[in-house]
Amino acid sequence: MLTPLPAAAAAGLVRSGRRAVSDGVQSGDVSATSAVLWARADRPARMFVEVSPTESFRRVRRVTGPILGHGSDLTGKTVLRGLPAGQDVFYRVVLSDPDDDTRTGEPAVGRFRTAPAGVADIRFLWSADLGGQGWGIDPSRGGYRIFESMRRLDPDFFLCSGDLIYADGVIPAEKPLADGTVWRNIITPEKSKVAETLAEYRGNYRYNLLDENFRRFNAEVPQINSWDDHEVTNNWYPGEILDDSRYTEKRVDVLAARARQAFHEYLPTNIRSDDEGRIYRVQRYGDLLDVFVIDMRSYKDPNTTGLETASDGGVFGRQQLEWLKQQLRASQATWKVLAADLPISLVVPDGAAIEAIAQGEPGKPLGRELEIADLLSYAKRHHITGMVWVTGDVHYTAAHHYHPTRARFTDFDPFWEFVSGPLNAAVGVAPEPNRIDATFGPEVVHSQAAPTADVGNPAFGYQFFGEVAIDRDTRAMTVRLRDIDGSILYTVELPPSD
Repeated sequence: MLTPLPAAAAAGLVRSGRRAVSDGVQSGDVSATSAVLWARADRPARMFVEVSPTESFRRVRRVTGPILGHGSDLTGKTVLRGLPAGQDVFYRVVLSDPDDDTRTGEPAVGRFRTAPAGVADIRFLWSADLGGQGWGIDPSRGGYRIFESMRRLDPDFFLCSGDLIYADGVIPAEKPLADGTVWRNIITPEKSKVAETLAEYRGNYRYNLLDENFRRFNAEVPQINSWDDHEVTNNWYPGEILDDSRYTEKRVDVLAARARQAFHEYLPTNIRSDDEGRIYRVQRYGDLLDVFVIDMRSYKDPNTTGLETASDGGVFGRQQLEWLKQQLRASQATWKVLAADLPISLVVPDGAAIEAIAQGEPGKPLGRELEIADLLSYAKRHHITGMVWVTGDVHYTAAHHYHPTRARFTDFDPFWEFVSGPLNAAVGVAPEPNRIDATFGPEVVHSQAAPTADVGNPAFGYQFFGEVAIDRDTRAMTVRLRDIDGSILYTVELPPSD
């Protein structure tokens, strides 16, 4: 395990006038030859990265990064290029005085594993929903302890399916528990109200970085990040005007622009300036895996009852849907993982409207289901194989198998969808917290939530993440659903499609 910069050492650097890394380091959007590294400074600083193939840092390549200034809330990213494929890479982030590169602080250490160039074993984890419903960091209970369970598995990367922050959720000082004890949260000003300003959205990301497990995980496991609704506000869609007395800024488009800026500032995403903050993208892991990160928020149509007979936007939007079709068709990978932030057939209500895709009418596709039907039939028509969907959002874990013989819409090939989460939030109640829509023929092969609502929270351990492992020899994919301690709840092995 790498040793991060201790808090006492950072405090000493502040007193000495040396720049310090204030919130740990992160890596993300790793390819076979590149990676994005992230850090935040305690005051304006120049970022340098020292890269080595060994933990001893006997051989080092130094890369000059940006100035971390107040315009980005002292955050910054450096893109490393020319890396060796399929290898562990060790790095140190060093911060200097912007006017004197020789005046540096203590380095913060991290590592990541680059993607393979050809055929190799691959293992990744995914989950969603961190710090929701007032369940924040309680140090006396181990904080966000699910991240330590995930770190011990030493995955190639972690895929966050969204809701990494709850910008619309207040973290109270205490939450009473069913066993008579009290959950005691760390609290901050930015988590004491809903986020509206850019500073408040930034503060939501900084809150999570107070947790030691999370920072240690970030330093050792590269990320692929998507987003869902709570990075902005609950169940949002473009053009929405909020009817919520907690907000003084009612225009969701204004809130979403601020939230998007904070998202990219605080996460190790590799987004070019001409992308205008675009979140959907492909991350390739050699011959066996392509990960398609889907944005089901930025282009979403308004929440209605979902009974429209013609598509008026869906969850992808026309441009993203066409991009996804073409990228899937061009992919040569054995497995094509669609990293979604909403489930396909679970009914997720928004008052009298529908928040996700399914609306509970088990007949022909309607509303946003039309977009899913279009994509699935396109995949069948063009013989696109190996599609597996992973998602979060609904705060429990499940395995769904879709087959046309059970479906009302039949123009598609069978596929799997796996759901997992939350990381640290409230949990749905068993046996199946969300009603399921039969339009695409889903079978609930496995489902696990909390037995009762009063224990449906991290204090009682009902938190979940998923694991995907691809074997280089057989090309088979094994999916495991795990709990907060890493115990396996369900396993299935999927053979490759030849």
